[in-house]
Amino acid sequence: MGFTIRQLPVGKCHSGKNRGGTLLGFKTIITPSKAKLNAHTQKVGQLIERHKSVPQSDLITHLNPIIRGWTNYYASVVSKRIFNKADSILFSQLKAWAEHRHPNKSSQWSCQKYWQTIGSDNWVFKPKNLGLRLLKHRETPIVRHTKVQGNRSPFDGDWVYWSSRMGKHPEAPTRVATLLKMQKGKCAYCGLFFQDGDLMEIDHKIPRSKGGKDSYDNRQLLHGHCHDAKTATDNVAVRVPEIDEDYLNLNPF
Repeated sequence: MGFTIRQLPVGKCHSGKNRGGTLLGFKTIITPSKAKLNAHTQKVGQLIERHKSVPQSDLITHLNPIIRGWTNYYASVVSKRIFNKADSILFSQLKAWAEHRHPNKSSQWSCQKYWQTIGSDNWVFKPKNLGLRLLKHRETPIVRHTKVQGNRSPFDGDWVYWSSRMGKHPEAPTRVATLLKMQKGKCAYCGLFFQDGDLMEIDHKIPRSKGGKDSYDNRQLLHGHCHDAKTATDNVAVRVPEIDEDYLNLNPF
């Protein structure tokens, strides 16, 4: 399956446990295999080789799906070090691509042309004046796989649990299921887990009446009573205390 599995001896504070809670004395480490890393970098290198003459934006369009798919496949194991190594190899491949396009220019000139600065990152492969940029392997977050609870079944009717886990369910509206997964099954107001049968309502963090957008960045899922409490808070008018003009005349700032 493309993984390297090793069991390393560790102390009791880091040891794994069996089903009975007994310490095993070792910790299982799963990483992407070297063979799969080599195959991925070779595939990326061949793609770059076939697109020597295309514009930078077209090359990025071809590379991003490959990087995104490969990193998502290994995002549930110990992959951060492998992702960093893949980025280093990719940088060397792209640097050779840039220098091949401009043989009469210096390496520094090529880097300044094809790499831009975004925030604190000075090595973002993107065209100037375009929002498109190349994804980095290390940007993919590592999310550990969560085991399904032993008494759970997709047919048990508990759509709250399965929506929180998968982000979708036939019995749940798409927006509700998506927000459940984003919030990890918790109410954004009180922080408690949603339970099967709870009344849930979608709320706008910044009310639409105050300029809030109808996007997932501005949506949150709340209990019905939590939604009422938040709405009451949103509707409280902020009073500006009246200033005595005579006081200002006597005590200028």
